[in-house]
Amino acid sequence: MILATFFQAGAPASGFSSFLIPLGLMFAIMYFMVIMPQQRQRKKVQEMLSAIKAGDRVITSGGIYGTINGLDGDSVILKIATDPQVKIRVARSAIAQVETPEDAK
Repeated sequence: MILATFFQAGAPASGFSSFLIPLGLMFAIMYFMVIMPQQRQRKKVQEMLSAIKAGDRVITSGGIYGTINGLDGDSVILKIATDPQVKIRVARSAIAQVETPEDAK
């Protein structure tokens, strides 16, 4: 008798649709609050990394301050000291930010 009332026409469909609407709203909220800002941030980082050039002062994700001495594909040669012989090679993706002249002061 309980099963007969459960399988009546219309009962499962209305329950399913009432479940889908909040689920769709939660997905939309997650998209606009999490996924879309991450995509924007990733795009800004990619633009910054593609725009770096020799002579730019940068900070790596490890906290190393340096000046770009050369670019080599996916890596960057950083001059990290006043001595011209002190250079390191780091991945281009390891650059966290480019210093602006206001940052250097």
